[in-house]
Parts: sequence; structure tokens; C-alpha cells
Amino acid sequence: MFDYHVHSCQFSGDASMSMEEAIETAIKRNILEICFTDHTDYDYDGLNNDYKFNYEEYFKTIDFYKNKYKDQISIKHGVEFGLQPHLIEKYSLDASNYNFDFIICSIHAVEKTDLYKGNFFTNKKQLDAYSVYFQELEQVVDGFDDYSVLGHLDVIKRYGSFDISLPLDDYREFLTPLLKKIIHKGKGIELNTSGIRYMLGDYHPSLDTLKLYHSLGGEIITVGSDAHQIPQVAFDFPNALKALSEIGFKYITTFNQRVPKFHSISKLID
Repeated sequence: MFDYHVHSCQFSGDASMSMEEAIETAIKRNILEICFTDHTDYDYDGLNNDYKFNYEEYFKTIDFYKNKYKDQISIKHGVEFGLQPHLIEKYSLDASNYNFDFIICSIHAVEKTDLYKGNFFTNKKQLDAYSVYFQELEQVVDGFDDYSVLGHLDVIKRYGSFDISLPLDDYREFLTPLLKKIIHKGKGIELNTSGIRYMLGDYHPSLDTLKLYHSLGGEIITVGSDAHQIPQVAFDFPNALKALSEIGFKYITTFNQRVPKFHSISKLID
């Protein structure tokens, strides 16, 4: 199995495990390949403050562990970009200047407002918040091609202190054209298991969204734990694989120098 969304405390300030701790935990859990995807979030608060790390040091550190653990696990250079429409050129420059194996395109701020802090949701009805989120995500997809998959596609449901998440039917009109675009462009999505950890009762994105993606012809899909702590590495992966298989997916994807490689789910389950 492959964990394609992992953060380290050396390069993501919101993580509490080191790269080596993540690697050793992955080995114990029979993970064949791990991809570090530490955060780069430019202007995350609309005040020109950046959440970033030193790429040169990052590559050097990953390469050290690639060599140290080369006989036990494959380790990939990834990154999670926190996109916003006004930052597309900045991220495109990063993607062209560094040889990442894998790039997650995520949205962590909408209307130049950090989703985590909740201010974005002030005076907004839930559906209105979803609408603005997906509009900005579509702007990003229209203008940015330097990524592998969209990260935690429906992350909007994690925030806002609403009683329940909206069902897919309430925002299908926003999501369907977006999924068609990424499929046409040869991009993918991830199944991010953190939704279960956050007690949302479903993955990121939801199983209904995964079914929609599959029905539209989507094939590129990675599985990531979004781990920031040791217990989270490869969290709930057996159930995630089973869910993908039941939907009808035949393969999950890994990447090398941003080229996808497909792996049979049935063989991984066996």
C-alpha cells in the first residue's frame, strides 16, 4: 500500500512527527511507498503571510532518508500547495523550479481567508459557503495545471461549525463540471482518510463524490492519510481500499516525477 499525503514536523509546523518517525511507522504498517507532502501556503491569511519551508533543505532531507531506507521502503518527493486564484503564477514557478514527484493542489483559504479560523463562514449560509469555495476551486483548476491530484476535495465540510455536512445533491451542480474538467486534463483526486479522524463520518471527498468521479470516467486516484502524527500514518487504509473497490475502481495511483503509475486494488487487498 502507498500513503500519498504525509506531513513532517521539520517542514510542516502543524505536524508533530519527524520524517524518520513517519517512515519507520509506515514500514511497520507494511506501506510500500510513502510520499511526503509538506505544506506551502502563500498568503494564507490575505495579509501576505506565508506558510512555507526551504525546498532545498526538504529535498536534501528526503534524499538522505531515501538512501537510508532504500531496502525497506520507497520514499517520494511531494508537496501540498495551498492554492488561491491570485497565487497561480507563484505556484507554477515553484512547480517548474523543483523536481517534485507529486503535487497536491488543495484549497485552505477562500476569499483570502483561512478556512481553519472560520471567519470565511461569518454571515454565510452553508450552501453559500460551499458555492464560493467551489467557484474558487474551479478558477484554480481553470488556470493551474502543475499538479497531480486535488486534495481533500470537499474540505469545506470540515469547517464552519454547521450541524451536518450538506449532501452531494445540494452542490452537485458545482462539482460535476469541476470533475469533468480535471478528468479531461488528465488530473486526479485523492481519497483522504482524515475525514474519518475528524469525525465527519465519511472520507474527503465523500463516498458519494467518489462514486460521481468514477461514473464520469475518473481513474486517477491516490490514497493519503493526511498524517500529522504517528498514529495517523496509513489510517483506515484497508477500509478505504475496500470502499474504492466496491465503487468500481480497479486501480490506485502513485507518481514518479509526476507521471502516474497504476496499481491493482485487488492485488493490494489480497
